[in-house]
Amino acid sequence: MNFQQIFGNLPETEASAPGRVNLLGEHTDYNDGFVLPIAIPQKTTVQMGFSNDGQHHFYSQNLDQQVSILEINHTPLGFASYIFGCIQILKKEGYKIPSLNLYIKSSVPIGSGLSSSAALEVATLRAIRQLLNLSINDVEIAQFAQQAEINYAGVQCGIMDQMASSLADTEHILFLDTRTLSFCLLPFPSKAEIVVIDSGVPRRLASSGYNQRRTECEQAAQLLGVKALRDITRLEATEDLPEPLRRRARHVVTENNRVLEVLQILETRHVASVERFGKLMNASHASLRDDYEVSVPALDMLVEILQETPGVFGARLTGAGFGGACVALVAKGEGRAIATTVLEQYNYHSGYTGRVLVPTTGF
Repeated sequence: MNFQQIFGNLPETEASAPGRVNLLGEHTDYNDGFVLPIAIPQKTTVQMGFSNDGQHHFYSQNLDQQVSILEINHTPLGFASYIFGCIQILKKEGYKIPSLNLYIKSSVPIGSGLSSSAALEVATLRAIRQLLNLSINDVEIAQFAQQAEINYAGVQCGIMDQMASSLADTEHILFLDTRTLSFCLLPFPSKAEIVVIDSGVPRRLASSGYNQRRTECEQAAQLLGVKALRDITRLEATEDLPEPLRRRARHVVTENNRVLEVLQILETRHVASVERFGKLMNASHASLRDDYEVSVPALDMLVEILQETPGVFGARLTGAGFGGACVALVAKGEGRAIATTVLEQYNYHSGYTGRVLVPTTGF
């Protein structure tokens, strides 16, 4: 069913936002650190119009589910919480938001670590900006989206996902300093492309160890006497922390250093950039597995198969972990063949049914 069939009229406006895959810089954003995401082809589209009955109405095409709420209602559950949160944040910022009809459709996989929630938030805020002609820039959209997810969906997320959905494209790597929000778009290595494979192991951030990891990092920073772990650059400083805080801090420090090394490589376009980038991705996965403990056996298996496949420079889990997807940097032009080979091996040995998300066609 389309917007007109659901709401009885045509939409007034439409806006989209992409999902993202994070190439390097995992669990560093809420530590005021550095990240390197890139947008993926999959996106979420929001069609929007005015509601005439004083209620908001949200319809998800993917779920075939409609939610209707009054302004005085408590935050709804599920997909509607992200939309309701965006509206409430705008109202707290002083914007007058009328009752709205929203129709949502998305090709961003849910539960794969590719920021389906951020894509929904950013697409919603973009549509409201267009509909009401609001003077909100793309960085503010990301900030409002993050506040919506924290305050209304209950996920203590950093700002990487929302900034990537709001600012990134599929041709460049976004370097973001999550403390200052300074950013730049860097050229993707000409010798490479990415492969993203969903492990088939779903994850739910709000019910996973994500919030626990954030608390552990805050505790480590407090013991070290700094605002955030971003302020620690030398591993020696973490050695006297109690476990597991020492390992959590060690991941954040080394991960930030890996991002900064890739930034330098990409800025100088060093000839060995792809090979070194790949090795740093491999090191990132090992750190996420051993120090941050957010991997699971299926993700480790998928990463290992990728890393052992000819033409793969490096691979790692992407997103918060606890399931979801893996990303690999592979030789240009070989992505489809590599993805086919790896998926066949993984599905056979893991007991899960994975799927290729990037490249997006032919599977």
